[in-house]
Amino acid sequence: MIVILKQGITPQEKDKVRSFLSENGFIVKEIVGQQDTVFGAVGKVSIDPRTVELLPGVSSVVPISKPYKLASREMKKEDTIVQVGKVKIGGNRVAVIAGPCAVENYDQVMSIAESIREAGAVMLRGGAFKPRTSPYAFQGLGEEGLKLLRKAGDAFDMPITSEVVSPRDVQMMAGYVDMFQIGARNMQNFELLKEVGKTGMPVLLKRGLSATIEEWLMAAEYLMASGTDQVVLCERGIRTFEKATRNTLDCSAIPVVQKLTHLPVIGDPSHATGIRDMVAPMSLAIVASGASGVIVEVHNCPEKALSDGPQSLYPSQFSKLVRDIQALCPVVGKSLEKIPRVLPESMKARSEETGKAATDSIVVAFQGVRGAFSELAARRSFDESAQMLACHSFSDAFDAVSSGKAKYAVLPVENTLGGTVYDNLDLLAIHPELTVVGEQQVRVMHNLIVVPGTRMEDIRKVYSHPQGLQQCRAFLDRELPDAERVPFFDTAGAVEYIAGLGDKSVAAIAGSPAAHYYGMEVLRQGIETDASNYTRFYILAREENAAVFRSQAKPDKAALSFSVSDEPGALMDILKMIADEGINMTKLESRPIPGKPWEYLFFVELQLPEDIARFDELASRLKEKAVSSRILGVYTSVI
Repeated sequence: MIVILKQGITPQEKDKVRSFLSENGFIVKEIVGQQDTVFGAVGKVSIDPRTVELLPGVSSVVPISKPYKLASREMKKEDTIVQVGKVKIGGNRVAVIAGPCAVENYDQVMSIAESIREAGAVMLRGGAFKPRTSPYAFQGLGEEGLKLLRKAGDAFDMPITSEVVSPRDVQMMAGYVDMFQIGARNMQNFELLKEVGKTGMPVLLKRGLSATIEEWLMAAEYLMASGTDQVVLCERGIRTFEKATRNTLDCSAIPVVQKLTHLPVIGDPSHATGIRDMVAPMSLAIVASGASGVIVEVHNCPEKALSDGPQSLYPSQFSKLVRDIQALCPVVGKSLEKIPRVLPESMKARSEETGKAATDSIVVAFQGVRGAFSELAARRSFDESAQMLACHSFSDAFDAVSSGKAKYAVLPVENTLGGTVYDNLDLLAIHPELTVVGEQQVRVMHNLIVVPGTRMEDIRKVYSHPQGLQQCRAFLDRELPDAERVPFFDTAGAVEYIAGLGDKSVAAIAGSPAAHYYGMEVLRQGIETDASNYTRFYILAREENAAVFRSQAKPDKAALSFSVSDEPGALMDILKMIADEGINMTKLESRPIPGKPWEYLFFVELQLPEDIARFDELASRLKEKAVSSRILGVYTSVI
C-alpha cells in the first residue's frame, strides 16, 4: 500500500506511522516526491487500510494493484535516478557503458578502458565470471579478472560493473565492483537476487531470454524487497523464432516498462543482435525509444577475443557511436551523461566525503518562468540537485551570475528558425567577467496545453509567445481556425496564466514541462509546423567556476569577439588568419558597438583543431592584428 502523509506531519507522528507498519510485518520505504511524502509498505501480511488512515499525520492510503510493489510507478511517480560512483543513470540523461565481454589480461583491459573513456563512456563493463552455454568455452578469470577490471576503472576514473553468477561470490565481488550485473540466465535465480539485494548496491538487471515484462519487474522486486532501491533494468533481446540475429531486440518494451516502473531502463544491442555492424543502429534505436543508456561490448582486437568477438565494436566504431548518440540526444529530450575527465583537487575531498556530484547545491539562472524551454536546457546540463533561478530578463540572468547570486546561467544564443538571439551576444560583450563554459541544445516541441478536462471544441482563445503562435500556425489554421490567437511574453508564462484563470475556453502553446509544473493537461502533442526547430544555449559562468565544465570533456569549440580598423581588407585579413591555421569557422556575426556609431564588433565561433597549439597561435596573432579581441569561451559543444 501507499501511505500518503499530510504535509504538516511532525517527526514524531511520522515515526509512529513507520513503527506501526513495521510492527505489523511491512517493509517500509519513505519516498519524498515533488509534492507529497509517502510511505511504501509492502509485505506478505494484509491489513485494513482504514486502520492506517486513522493514524495521526496520515492523509490517505492507496492500495497498489500491481504484483510488483516497490518497483511500480504507483509506488513512486518520479523517475528513480540510480547513482553508480559519479555516474547517474535515469532521468533526462543517456549513460554509455562499454568494455570487453570478458577480461582477458592486463594490457587488453587497460587499452580498452583508455579508448572508451576518451570516446565518452562513463562506466566500464567486463566479465570476470562467464556463464557460457558450452562447458568448454572460456569461463573468465574469476577474481583475478575483477582485480584487473578494478585497476582499469581506477586508472581511468570510471565505475565498473561485472556479472555475478553465484550467491557465494556476492560478498567477494562487492569489494571490487561499483554495480552488480545480473545476467539474462540468472534473472530468476531468486537466491542470487536476494543475496545481491542485501548489499544495497546498484544492480543492472538484464531481462531473461524468454521473460515477460511482468516477470522481469518481479525479479527487480526481489532485489528491492531484499534491500536495494538502486536497480537499472536492461533490455538485451529475447528469444524468438527469428534466427537472423542472436536475439530479437524488443525496443517496444522500453516505453512500456517506463510507464509501469520508476526504475531506469537501458539497452544492450551487442547481445541483442550478436552482429557488430548492427550494434550502432540498434543503439540509436534504443536511445530513440527513450532509454536511459546503452551497454555495448568493445574490444581492441575482436578477431582474437576469447568471448563474443563478432559482436564487439572496434574502438573507432565506438567513438563514432558516442558522437551519433550525442547528436540524437536533443531530439529525444535528453543529454549525454558525462563525468570529469580529471577530477579537480578542489572537488576531490567533497566527492570522497559525500559521494555526491560536484554540482550539488548550485544555483543556475535562466530567463523566463518555471517550465520554460530555458529551464529545460538548464536541467539537462546540471545535476537534479541544482536550484533553478527564474529571471525576468536576460540582463537579470547575467547580473545574477556576475554578482554571485547564481554560479551559472543557461541562455539562448541561436534558434534554427528565428536565428541569433542578439540580446545575449550584446550582453556577453559588456560582461567581460563571464565566459562560455558549455553549450546545450533543446528541440522546441510545442504542445496545446489546457485546463484538465478541456475538449478541443471548448477552446476560444490560444495564448503563447508570438513565435510559438507562428510556429504552430498550420495546426491552428486546421484544428482551431476560429480561436483568437493572443500573443504573450513567454510560452511557459502563458501556461502559468491560463492555470490561474482555470477557464476551459482558453489554451496555451508551450513545452510539456510547463504543463507538468502548473498541473495542466497536454491536449495535443508536437503541434509545431516544422519539427526541425532547435534552440542552442550557452552555459555561462565566472572564470573561477568554469573548471567543472572544462573537465567533463575535451573542448571542441571556441567563441571569440574582435573589432578591426576602418580600412580596406581589415576583416578579410583576420578571416584569412583563421583559414591559414586550418580552423573551421562555424558562425560569423557583426554587432554595433554602443557609443561608437558605425563601428562593429565581430562575433565568431570556431571548431577547435586537434592540435590546440594552432588555436593558441591564432589567438596570439589576433590580439596583435585586431583593434580589440577577446576569447569568450573555450568549451565542449554539447554538454
